[in-house]
Amino acid sequence: MKVGILTGGGDCPGLNAVIRSVVRKGVQQYAFDFVGVRDGWRGALQNDVVPLDISSVRGILPRGGTILGSSRTNPLKHEDGVRRVRDTLAAQDLDALVVIGGEDTLSVAAELDRQGIRLVGVPKTIDNDVSGTDYTFGFDTAVGIATEAIDRLHTTAESHMRTLVVEVMGRHSGWIALHAGIAGGANVILVPERPFDIDEVCAWVKSRFKIHYAPIVVAAEGAVPKEGQLILKDRTVDEFGHVRLSGVGEWLAREISERTGTDARTTVLGHVQRGGTPSAFDRWLATRFGLHAVDAVKDGDFGVMTALNGTRIVRVPLADVTGRTKTVDPSLYDEFGVFFG
Repeated sequence: MKVGILTGGGDCPGLNAVIRSVVRKGVQQYAFDFVGVRDGWRGALQNDVVPLDISSVRGILPRGGTILGSSRTNPLKHEDGVRRVRDTLAAQDLDALVVIGGEDTLSVAAELDRQGIRLVGVPKTIDNDVSGTDYTFGFDTAVGIATEAIDRLHTTAESHMRTLVVEVMGRHSGWIALHAGIAGGANVILVPERPFDIDEVCAWVKSRFKIHYAPIVVAAEGAVPKEGQLILKDRTVDEFGHVRLSGVGEWLAREISERTGTDARTTVLGHVQRGGTPSAFDRWLATRFGLHAVDAVKDGDFGVMTALNGTRIVRVPLADVTGRTKTVDPSLYDEFGVFFG
């Protein structure tokens, strides 16, 4: 059997660990042949592939990013996109695809599965917002990076007695903001699932200054004020219809300064969160996802996604998990309310 491997969407620590484990087990146990599809779905449209064997995946476990490259290309938005993907599979004599990606990439995979293309999905995203799995790889690394940044910002905030607003990733879900905010001892955590009251935020900030403590505000990029609009960097959209987020941090710092009469500054962590070497947990999870994905290919169990359920790796139908975002449960957010203000 000959199998293609594709990484789509934003890069993420742990992608190379998946590629490595799929190839290692596929070659050593099943005698599969592999090619890597370059730059996500773009490569599938353009028949751009590279050979993959054990020697080509040696040493990539601790590397961030993806050796195959990635893009936010949506083949369903291109003329004859599905046919062009089929043509690539036929030209390369591919029997199946292993598709590694987040909600957008896997949604395309689900549609291609419905149209008869044989594939298995592997969920990745630092936002941890893919439904059907307890965790996605990349999330643990992102939380660790954000937590370390918050730890460092505490000392600067205290030295100057100013509010520091930390903007982290999280378009529709606040998993990074909540985990890193709690781990880093933030005084305010704002998530997309809970529109915030700017007056309440400022009251929490003032309460900290009263006890001579410099506040840290952690905000997901998709956080929105009550009765307000999503704060955007600009209005351009990608092929999946997503606007470019960022800006809530600057807006918050400006509002806090004006309303409290104190100094406030913003740090936007941005792509720092998704870069660099993956954490031990993300290497472990990504490796297990890859091992189970190639097993699904061997079993002919297509149209499924590997997922973490407790400590077990299971297979779930792509059709059941795409089109839905896994968001922070309100009760979980409320659990940490004692630390706010």
